[in-house]
Amino acid sequence: MSSAGAEDRASLRDLAERYAAGVDRQDSELFVNAFHPEGCLLVFNPSESAEPTGTRRGRAELADVITRIARHDRTFHLIGNSRYAVDGDHATGEVYCVAHHLDLPEGPAASATDHIMYIRYLDQYRKGDDGAWRILERRVLVDWTENRHVDARMRPASA
Repeated sequence: MSSAGAEDRASLRDLAERYAAGVDRQDSELFVNAFHPEGCLLVFNPSESAEPTGTRRGRAELADVITRIARHDRTFHLIGNSRYAVDGDHATGEVYCVAHHLDLPEGPAASATDHIMYIRYLDQYRKGDDGAWRILERRVLVDWTENRHVDARMRPASA
C-alpha cells in the first residue's frame, strides 16, 4: 500500500464529505450512493467494543440510516483530518468526524439538546465500474460523546 496520490486523496475526501452531506440533508440517495453495492456500515459504540453495536449491509439497509437519523431535528457532521492508502482499485482510510445531533423539544420552557459524537471512520474503499471510489466497509468508532444544552429559540427551517 502507498499513500494516496493527490487525485485519489481528493476523490476519497469528497466521498467522505458526500456521505456527511447525505446524512445532514437526509438525502437517502446521496448517502447510499457513497457506498459500493456490497457496502456495509458497522457501528462500534464505544469504539473499543469487540462486536459492532449496529450493522447495515446493502443499499436497502443503508437507506434505513436516513430514516433513523430523521428523529433528530438537525444533524451537522464536521469532517476533520483524514488519511488514505491506495492499492490499485482498493484503498483504506481513517476519517475523523464530530457529529452533532440537535433535538428541539416543543414548548417555551423546553431545553434543546445537542448530542455530540466524536467519531473515527475506519474505511475500506473500492472503485466501481465507473471509476468512482465507493465505501465498501465503514467502521464507525464512537470514541466518546457529550450532551450540551443549546439555545431553544433556534427552529429548523420548514422543508
